[in-house]
Amino acid sequence: MADVMLLHNPRCSTSRAALEQVEAVGIDADVVRYLTTPLNADQLHDLIRKLEDPATDLVRRDATFAALALTDDDVATADQVVAVLTEHPKLMQRPVLVRGDRAIIGRPKDRVPAFLAD
Repeated sequence: MADVMLLHNPRCSTSRAALEQVEAVGIDADVVRYLTTPLNADQLHDLIRKLEDPATDLVRRDATFAALALTDDDVATADQVVAVLTEHPKLMQRPVLVRGDRAIIGRPKDRVPAFLAD
């Protein structure tokens, strides 16, 4: 079993930087391309339980969010976040790193080294 799971989008520079940091410190990582293999509702609930950030932060507020006419009120609770991300995995913030019973959103980039050092 890997030391860290990295929920990764290779098209994202911040996500690529997190993968580089994981590799640089030599930590065994399970890299999950969440757009190719989306998390199901149970996996998302588990991730949110581990997340050190508010659940709502897991949702990207980008052009897709706006095009879907979503608002902050639509992702205010963990259940709402799970519903939105199950339907629209592209809206998941990236990268996300999971280690044991802890998880963080790897933004800004300087959060990743401290998380990996713990």
